[in-house]
Amino acid sequence: MSPFGFTTTSEELTTAFADKIKGRTFLVTGTTAGGLGATATIMLARESPAHIILVSRNKAKVDPVIKEIAAVNPSVKTAFVTCELSDFDSVRAAAKQINEDASIPHIDVVINNAGVMALKEYTLDKQGYEMALSSNHLGHFLLTNLIMPEILAAGPGARIVNVTSTGHALGPFRFDDYNFSGGAKYDGWDAYGQSKSANILFTVELSRRLASRGVRSYSPHPGLISGTGLGTHLDKSDFARLNDVAMRNTGLPFEIDLPPRTLSQGTSSLLASALDPDFDDKSGSYVRNCQVAPAREYALDPENARKLWELSEKLVGQKFDL
Repeated sequence: MSPFGFTTTSEELTTAFADKIKGRTFLVTGTTAGGLGATATIMLARESPAHIILVSRNKAKVDPVIKEIAAVNPSVKTAFVTCELSDFDSVRAAAKQINEDASIPHIDVVINNAGVMALKEYTLDKQGYEMALSSNHLGHFLLTNLIMPEILAAGPGARIVNVTSTGHALGPFRFDDYNFSGGAKYDGWDAYGQSKSANILFTVELSRRLASRGVRSYSPHPGLISGTGLGTHLDKSDFARLNDVAMRNTGLPFEIDLPPRTLSQGTSSLLASALDPDFDDKSGSYVRNCQVAPAREYALDPENARKLWELSEKLVGQKFDL
């Protein structure tokens, strides 16, 4: 078991696994300055990766991150790719740009980090799907599969990291009503829980489908972090509902990781999932506090994972036979 845990920083992770970073290519979604994705890219840059691909919808909010990467290590090549994950046309355009870029012959690690949390109003994406499901899962499902040739070109040892959270404990995937009856049965926490369960199920199925090719997948929980912007639209009364929502949907209480972590500590589980060789034989796992950890059974269930893959193919309008 690796020695890392709740208080481990991203600096400690990248220093420990410098040999898993140097000369490799990393793609990270959701890299707005001040967030987990941005922190991950800056920490990775310290140890001389060959290339970092930053995928986000707003370049102006990522430019400070690109400048900081250059300041940390000017030898690192960076590329920005515009992508609105809730717009499948945008996702396809982003994937096409990545796949056709001759300077990206392969991608060693994908960190699917972008997302939204507990939107108060029922919101649909361009395709007509609930926004948390779209931004947190479907967009990443489509992007990851479309750039799969680049991932497979990296060979055995490549990793796909799908960022989840303890929010998966708020409820399972709603196969019978994933779009919340057109908003009639919408609750922001239910939607968030569904999307975070989807992240883990996607990880489980990727692990199964890619096992023969040595590509591994993990789903980390960053922890409670203040200041990232993810929950600025929520107040104390919103967070006070978490336990009630979890009990209603699962019959089990909801546990919040306390105390809150720094941004560096929160990013560490993402980096452990991307780098730690102790996880080599644990593909498909949920990661918490930089360790493989138990998750709700419905989020790890292989049959649910298979069903979600097939539903996701239907919703994005394309089959992916890995």
